[in-house]
Amino acid sequence: MRQVWIPRIGGPEVLEVREAPDPVPVAGQVRIAVEAAGVNFADLMARQGLYPDAPKLPAVVGYEVAGTIDAVGDGVDPSRVGEPVVAMCRFGGYSSSICVASIQATRRPAGMDAHTGAAIPVVFLTAWMMCEVFGRVRPGDRVLVHSAGGGVGLAALDLIRWRGGTAFGTASSGKHAVLRERGFEQLIDYTQVDFAEALKGEVGLDLILDPVGGASWAKGLSLLRAGGKLACFGMSSNATGETRNLLTVLRNLWAIPWLATNPVALINANKGVVGVNMGHLWHETERVTGWLGEILALWETGVVRPVVHAAVPFAEAAEAHAILHRRENLGKVVLIP
Repeated sequence: MRQVWIPRIGGPEVLEVREAPDPVPVAGQVRIAVEAAGVNFADLMARQGLYPDAPKLPAVVGYEVAGTIDAVGDGVDPSRVGEPVVAMCRFGGYSSSICVASIQATRRPAGMDAHTGAAIPVVFLTAWMMCEVFGRVRPGDRVLVHSAGGGVGLAALDLIRWRGGTAFGTASSGKHAVLRERGFEQLIDYTQVDFAEALKGEVGLDLILDPVGGASWAKGLSLLRAGGKLACFGMSSNATGETRNLLTVLRNLWAIPWLATNPVALINANKGVVGVNMGHLWHETERVTGWLGEILALWETGVVRPVVHAAVPFAEAAEAHAILHRRENLGKVVLIP
């Protein structure tokens, strides 16, 4: 099999393709011939040495794949061979072949290609956690989505519209036309305008989805109305360049509103703060798989509309990471073995 490795901390150029023996599924596992693997911001931070959950380098990262089952281990129905699937994996997704627990491989709906399938699990499950499990978006809710043009941002938009909420977004101006067409009510160019100033004085927000972190979290808290929630799902402000800057990390940690998010302060403010990290839900596999099934059913009805910005060959994996670093993607970037 072929894999994309992170051999050491560095910029996108450190990524390299290596050959390795095909894996063999053990009891309870299926092996997937990977046709597409999702790229997520966590992968970039792992390469930069900024992602605490990442395996020790050198390593193969990647949380999600789509492909076809080509072998099964003991205890798995052999009729699953040939089944088109999407799957979450605990790293190793940047591979042309991977073994996962049978329960983690979910059949792809008829008509869904592998590129689309690989663009769904991480971003839509993250959005599901924030909008359905924590936020419980309902008609009339006002939701601010940071990084509106990214994979999670577009996934959240689909769920917000489905529930009858109103979506506001932050994104660079070049993405506004497409994002407005897809359903955002108001867009703020975060490169030119402070989002907190732009929304100051308006009706408070019910939910804020924030992968930026640091000072952005503090500003978001000030915009929530009573009963509102701030959903934190990353700290992309720690990775503003292609290589890590520890001074930037320290500044962002200092800017976190530690005092305003303690339980007593939240009680008095009638606000909530929640966190989402799909990489910490492996003990909830049945529950997560159930959510994924619901999301795939919504794809069949047209509610879920994944966007694949680029399908990049393994040999050009550095460019896949660079696209995310430049914040130029509208939707998801996937790697093709």
